[in-house]
Amino acid sequence: MTPEIIIPLLAATIQSGTPILYATLGEIITEKSGVLNLGVEGMMLCGAFGGFLVAMYTGNPLLGFLGGGLFGAMMGAIHGLVCLTFQGNQVVSGLALTILGTGLANYWGTPFVGQTAPGFAPFSFPLLGSLPGIGPIAFKHDALIYISYILPLAVWFVLRHTRFGLALRSVGEYPEAASAAGIHIKRYRWTGILTGGFLIGLGGAYLSLAYTHLWTNGITAGRGWIAVALVIFAFWKPGRAVFGAYLFGGVMAFQFRLQAMGTHIPSSLLMMLPYALTILVLVLSSLRGRHTQAPGALGVNIEPAD
Repeated sequence: MTPEIIIPLLAATIQSGTPILYATLGEIITEKSGVLNLGVEGMMLCGAFGGFLVAMYTGNPLLGFLGGGLFGAMMGAIHGLVCLTFQGNQVVSGLALTILGTGLANYWGTPFVGQTAPGFAPFSFPLLGSLPGIGPIAFKHDALIYISYILPLAVWFVLRHTRFGLALRSVGEYPEAASAAGIHIKRYRWTGILTGGFLIGLGGAYLSLAYTHLWTNGITAGRGWIAVALVIFAFWKPGRAVFGAYLFGGVMAFQFRLQAMGTHIPSSLLMMLPYALTILVLVLSSLRGRHTQAPGALGVNIEPAD
């Protein structure tokens, strides 16, 4: 493969992996608080539609991006209401959230299919964009991708080196001990759900405001489920989530380019590649036994004493 093929492919890898990275980081924060959320796909869809709608009516893509995050947080609030307030089953609630979010986004979005909204355009990052090799790959993108470069480091720092992060992790690992130490369990779990939902919504908004600049039903195309699997692949670590997101993004970008080149491989087979990789990642992670790094109280409803 020549540089003329490799460089655009690697640049497309970063672009394809960015919405997955946003969603994965959001899910990591949620699960670190001890709440399992399988509703990422529905939340991303609502974030994508919310971001598109706000940007279209305000003409401001930044407001649209933040609006997508708020739509994701509102969907997360439904999950929190079921699981934290009413002590409902987290697995069932998450699956229902995906069904609900998908239905709402498709129902509300059908009149807007094919319409465009103001979005984020790529630009060359000062100085870095002119670097040979790495410049065209990593520094000729839109602002949301540049933000995604910093985000994993910020999430890692907050979780590992702040009192808030320690409290959030303790609630997810050993809530009884956290409660005995005076930590308000529900408050931190609510924070994890809403913060994670906001990031998941941002991942969805990226798809409609930067990746495509238009609305189409089912725009996430299973990326939410990939993000859920990627959390396990990353062992709940933000740094590994970057590698995983770009790995899946690379597979997606490679699949699209193979189709554009007119390969004789059936398109249906190419389209299943990212999801086949998802299954493979889950199997390999399980065989290695690293799934024990999950938060100790993940998916367990706790009726706090505080």
